[in-house]
Amino acid sequence: MKAARWYGPKDIRIDEVEEPIVNKDSVKIKVKWCGICGSDLHEYMAGPIFIPVEQEHPLSHNKAPIILGHEFSGEVVEIGEDVTKVTVGDNVIVEPIVACGECPSCKEGNYHLCPSLGFHGLCGTGGGFAEYTTFPQEFVYKVPEGFSYEMGALVEPITVAMHSLRRGTFQTGQTAVVVGAGPIGLATIECLKAAGAKLVIAVELSSVRKEYAKRSGADVILDPREVDVTAEIQKLTDGIGADIAFEITGVQAGFNTAINAIKARGTLVITSIWEKEISFNLNNLVFAEKKIVGTIAYNKLFSATTALMADGRIKAEGWVTKKIYIDDIVAEGFETLVSEQRDQQVKILVTPDRSLL
Repeated sequence: MKAARWYGPKDIRIDEVEEPIVNKDSVKIKVKWCGICGSDLHEYMAGPIFIPVEQEHPLSHNKAPIILGHEFSGEVVEIGEDVTKVTVGDNVIVEPIVACGECPSCKEGNYHLCPSLGFHGLCGTGGGFAEYTTFPQEFVYKVPEGFSYEMGALVEPITVAMHSLRRGTFQTGQTAVVVGAGPIGLATIECLKAAGAKLVIAVELSSVRKEYAKRSGADVILDPREVDVTAEIQKLTDGIGADIAFEITGVQAGFNTAINAIKARGTLVITSIWEKEISFNLNNLVFAEKKIVGTIAYNKLFSATTALMADGRIKAEGWVTKKIYIDDIVAEGFETLVSEQRDQQVKILVTPDRSLL
């Protein structure tokens, strides 16, 4: 079968590999659509970050080259003898967590904090940028009738945003700032509106992404090139500052904007994956008793996210800006997302099935 494999930074190749084989507890999925994630871009430009290179991953026992892709949907084509959760022909999505199941975090139910944490599509257990993949039934979810394969490929990034609200202990009626209106930023805006935010302020430079932020429900969009963002947020919040902010740019300027946006005892949620260290004067935190929390992936939220999308509370309309065949994943996918054209895109979906295009 065809699969897109990561060999190193700027080195992704379409290889012919063997189809995966189901074990007694796993599900074989014919991939329909898989989204290119920001994490994939980080690996493409500056990896390895999650990908094992020098040593095998402790759970997959694999190392690069590995198959990429973790935001995917597909059809069940085969199940192991112990599988009861899904049947052949089901439209499914996958929560791509690879965890040991034995450590204290896993036993507490916080499998996303496993010290050996890996992700399907990043650690060597297979991935969504392939014709087929297999995964344990525990993390495979059937979607509601009428839920499209394209929408299925969006559940994973939206669940990232859902988890970030939970990590920040967001409460209905709060004011929120979202710094960065890429896919995860848009997902965060939609989740905030669905959860009853009083006011959602987006901070974004790109004119195209400003429009997407507005469509996703942002009440106000601020451009740092045009206004003093901190001053404007103070005006919009009666001189208090926002209750909560989400940093989703992964750069120093975005962090500065986000920490300055929140009120005394406000919360800053860091959703970004960072390629470089940043500097920060901790007095900014101490003097106002602000709180910074990190968030990684998700935990037992895929079904809730799918339900919110299925009933229309989270619409994700217009997110899919490009659909491409797997052979073109580098030129039309990754290179597009790191070029000047990147701001024209929200989510690029990749398929190994040319008939879907």
